[in-house]
Amino acid sequence: MDWSGAVVETAHAALAVSRPHPLWSEQDPADWWAATNSAVTKLDLKRRSAVKAIGLSGQMHGATLLGADDQALRPAILWNDGRSAAQCASLEAAIPDLGQITGNRAMPGFTAPKLQWVRENEPEIFAQVKTVLLPKDYVRLQMTGELASDMSDSAGTLWMDVSARDWSDSMLAATGLDRSHMPKLFEGSAITGQLRDELAEAWGIGRVPVVAGGGDNAAGAVGVGVVRPGDAFLSLGTSGVLFLANGCCTPNPAAGVHSFCHALPDRWHQMSVILSAASCVDWAVKLCGMKDAAEMFAAVEARNAPAASEIFLPYLSGERTPHNDPFAKGVLFGLTHESDAAAIGQAVLEGVAIAFRDGMDALTDSGAHIDAITVIGGGARSHYWGSILASALGRPLVYRDGGEVGPAYGAARLAQLAETGASIDEICTAPAINHISETDDRLSEYFSARMPKFRALYQNLKNTFQES
Repeated sequence: MDWSGAVVETAHAALAVSRPHPLWSEQDPADWWAATNSAVTKLDLKRRSAVKAIGLSGQMHGATLLGADDQALRPAILWNDGRSAAQCASLEAAIPDLGQITGNRAMPGFTAPKLQWVRENEPEIFAQVKTVLLPKDYVRLQMTGELASDMSDSAGTLWMDVSARDWSDSMLAATGLDRSHMPKLFEGSAITGQLRDELAEAWGIGRVPVVAGGGDNAAGAVGVGVVRPGDAFLSLGTSGVLFLANGCCTPNPAAGVHSFCHALPDRWHQMSVILSAASCVDWAVKLCGMKDAAEMFAAVEARNAPAASEIFLPYLSGERTPHNDPFAKGVLFGLTHESDAAAIGQAVLEGVAIAFRDGMDALTDSGAHIDAITVIGGGARSHYWGSILASALGRPLVYRDGGEVGPAYGAARLAQLAETGASIDEICTAPAINHISETDDRLSEYFSARMPKFRALYQNLKNTFQES
């Protein structure tokens, strides 16, 4: 990103997820570091040499367990891993005020229950744990040699007193850990170290500062200017997030709403989270034998009609808000002989939209007020899906320049704050609007009639999910 805020170049490197058992989801931290090196060295060398500061963002909640030599002891357990439901129940029983301390229910996605699972099922690994890091902070360690994290990402571990913006000794003790196992906490725009000499030489970058950064959602919010109370965005990534910025900590754990620190000082946010969003499109593409998501979207747009009888429950990885149900399964219901690939694609887009509506209702039921919603993430490229989402949510969706870049752009803004000393109001502005998806009255009426059946379908099936 240049000094004006324009994105001048991006690079990517692919990663794979391992699922060795039902409910499991893991990655090798060494793969993150290899992918980081691959992506960085794809960037133009002249641009690399001009870099003045680096910000970091990454997937939240992942449990990266390091031993005394700072090497990973096992594959990292990821945010969408559902194996620790029993440990969540035991933590909530052991600490009755857990929701008020952490701002959240104990859910399998969070880091603390994962460590409790390792403690109970892999005691020989647990005994060797010296440090627990989140994914982006493992990358930071390789870059700087420093053990550090930011408030927003760490708030998703279930080890933080979110209101106090500090580690909670009681939550750490509940999983057999203490502060010595945790990295030092920083605000998102604070400098946590400098690029190591040998890495600076290999990358063709100066020994520049590396800034704390943020968890993917908080950094995404910084990128699109969702930093003031009442600002909101919807993220259409692998998972789906409806994010609302707040000026204070306002937990509502009973509804499955997340309350976390923002990536900027003295700011917090609430989120409703669905575990499968754009990943449902990828699943449907594979199911229907299509080439890619673009082909799926083209078929659905050419059909240009609501689903007839098809309903899709998008719980391919379980669900968080509002169900907190790691056992929930995806369901494709109401198929007929006329249900072709386009009809299935339409049902998938609608199912994700209704799941977002469930999450929004959980936020508004806790007193939140949401007007227009900015869209970020790779799924933000489809304006057809935007119309479906806007109509299901009953709010216009605003598409902004750079919205598809998402968290990486916010990480760059946090680096710019650290390097320039500029104010939040100067840097964290809302990018220019390039499109608005308004609600469609016809579609809104359709969703009003469709949503009760969608919700009843989950309620009727939820007990059978645990049996399958």
